[in-house]
Amino acid sequence: MKAIGIKNLKNKLSEYVKLAASGEVVLVTDRDQVVAELGPPHPDRSPTVHDALLADSIRKGLVRPPVNRHAPLPARHPVMPLRKMLEELDHARADR
Repeated sequence: MKAIGIKNLKNKLSEYVKLAASGEVVLVTDRDQVVAELGPPHPDRSPTVHDALLADSIRKGLVRPPVNRHAPLPARHPVMPLRKMLEELDHARADR
């Protein structure tokens, strides 16, 4: 385990991130008080950022996972045909 002040961490961030990625725990201090801890990701953490953020959003209740992942997607029902939508958009823009 290593400890480093915020100022020194800022100057050598990539070095300490590599240490953390290799399994070392790095304590971040501010005026001799531990304020943060850098370490390797948890073994159950997804290796990709997108999956990790999605899992975190699910844990916080911001999104819900699908009830049945193997069910087919629901059928799409367009609100209006593309051609009509583009015509209405052109008409709306003509006023400008």
